[in-house]
Amino acid sequence: MNQKTTNSIPLPSLQAIMPVVVVDAVDQGLAITNGLLLGGIRQIEITLRTPSALQACEAIARDAPQCLLAVGTVLSVIDMDNAVQAGAQLLISPGLSNRLAEHAHLKSLPWIPGVATATDMMNARDWGYHTLKFFPAMAAGGPSALKALSAPLHDLTFIPTGGIGLADLPAWKALPSVQGVGGSWLTANLQGLNLSEIERTVAERASQALKQWQQA
Repeated sequence: MNQKTTNSIPLPSLQAIMPVVVVDAVDQGLAITNGLLLGGIRQIEITLRTPSALQACEAIARDAPQCLLAVGTVLSVIDMDNAVQAGAQLLISPGLSNRLAEHAHLKSLPWIPGVATATDMMNARDWGYHTLKFFPAMAAGGPSALKALSAPLHDLTFIPTGGIGLADLPAWKALPSVQGVGGSWLTANLQGLNLSEIERTVAERASQALKQWQQA
């Protein structure tokens, strides 16, 4: 298929904070999800970086249907199909390839590709994708870089992800092109905590993140 402009598939409604989560066990994934929900965040991105990821997705889709389930680190067509089968409502990739763009289009899959350069952004736009993951956000130049890159591409919106922490939220929110941010800080350093402690810790961080964003 020759690359051409297409209509991207409508995305589910998203909150401003997308927790990016690496899960080592299914029960850990459920505890993190419950913590996010208690803290007011109703979405989660489970990355395909561990053997437990897809099983955790299945459990979250089954036991926490009120949480929007995104699956990240989607690198291949097989990843896309497996994620959907596991219950994903949204697919997220660190980059953009024509093969993934074509597959998502042909199968009507809600997909957010990753971009880091003007060329990436224009390629995504040609395919009809207008909500993009700016990744790796801080290493790619942070808010000042995205401000410059997005200026001539005013019809695109971004979810910066990568290296972002709580203190960075105001700078990102100040950009009109930013819809929200993704981050792993909400679930960092949970090793050694039991499930109840994980749930409580994540709930506190989720609540704090939403408050920081709202007040920025």
